[in-house]
Amino acid sequence: MLVRNSDLFREKIFDFYSQNRRVFPWRETTDRYSIMISEIMLQQTQAERVVPRFDAWLKSFPDISHLAAAPLREVLALWSGLGYNSRALRLHRSASIIMDCYDGVVPSQPELLKKLPGIGTYTSRSIPVFADNLDVAAVDTNIRRIFIHEFTLPEDISAARLQEVADTLLPLGQSRQWHNALMDYGALMLTSKKSGIRPLSRQSTFQGSKRWYRGQLIKQLVQAEKLVLEEIKEKYADCPWRLDEIISELIQEGLIERCESTSFSTLTTLKIKG
Repeated sequence: MLVRNSDLFREKIFDFYSQNRRVFPWRETTDRYSIMISEIMLQQTQAERVVPRFDAWLKSFPDISHLAAAPLREVLALWSGLGYNSRALRLHRSASIIMDCYDGVVPSQPELLKKLPGIGTYTSRSIPVFADNLDVAAVDTNIRRIFIHEFTLPEDISAARLQEVADTLLPLGQSRQWHNALMDYGALMLTSKKSGIRPLSRQSTFQGSKRWYRGQLIKQLVQAEKLVLEEIKEKYADCPWRLDEIISELIQEGLIERCESTSFSTLTTLKIKG
């Protein structure tokens, strides 16, 4: 796809970056595992909130082998506060796959990364971009907003055509710096509020949402070894969602499990799986 004034645009973005570059710990490393962790954490979470969690995570799980060997409960406990616990579950599963299939080394090829749980098109490209300076273009919601605004593109532009724009604009040999520059331009200059361009998906109100109840259940189960199902239902009796359905979803996803009754108790209990 032809993009006019691409050289001027690249110059503007790089000039802005040289004066306004943000500093984050994941920008100070090219370790592919560390980059993978940061990219998963940054999904739908502000960068400033991720910083302390990223540092704490690497202290507890400094590499793939430590993450793969850790109990899921420990992984979820460290993830607490970042939201979307399923991301932590998929990271945990990915670590096991990487240990089994890739000798403990995070793949550098987007097509292999995309096969891992929770790794979509953008993340499969962003990991090797930031870790290896790979010459591929990655488009997230911020980069989409920048391209639509700067080149007067329709907001309903298809992902395929937007990818063509990104591919055309990518300065070869500068992929890491280019994507960091775009991220900072979108975060500091061309915000969603300023541009008026809405993201493709919008988060619903968190407090009292189905996602909130899911998070509360996981948080409690991380803190307690087991919880009695009837006590859970009593505590969340005002839940506007079907609590049984929420619990079933968490079980199906592999986050929690029902405990078998023992000779000492006939009460059904729940716990973090594993």
